[in-house]
Amino acid sequence: MKKVLLEMEDQKNSYEQKAKESLQKVLEEKMNAEQQLQSTQRSLALAEQKCEEWRSQYEALKEDWRTLGTQHRELESQLHVLQSKLQGADSRDLQMNQALRFLENEHQQLQAKIECLQGDRDLCSLDTQDLQEAMWAMAPSADGGDCCSTGSVPGQ
Repeated sequence: MKKVLLEMEDQKNSYEQKAKESLQKVLEEKMNAEQQLQSTQRSLALAEQKCEEWRSQYEALKEDWRTLGTQHRELESQLHVLQSKLQGADSRDLQMNQALRFLENEHQQLQAKIECLQGDRDLCSLDTQDLQEAMWAMAPSADGGDCCSTGSVPGQ
């Protein structure tokens, strides 16, 4: 019986040892699992933080995009207004250039007329002088009086 008791004691010790080893192994696995859980939780927290940063950046970029779109539309509108003004200015410039050419042409024509009239005047002046000289030559003496006399002296 003692032998059986000893065997039973050995079996008990063996089971206890195996139970302790199994318990130790389970505890180690539990600790590893808890460490992995903590590591995963930290990774999740970092991922959530990055996600929030990206979401914030996305919202800021979306707002910037809206602002740029508005500015682009305003600049396009201003460009159309300026193009319209430029077309008006080009049209006025064309009209002014045409008017300038017309006035320059008219000036040249008037200048030519002036030169022609001055030439005619000079000829008439010479003819008048020649006529006055001819009249003085034909005029009666100074004491008789003359109905055609103008009182001017020949050569003036």
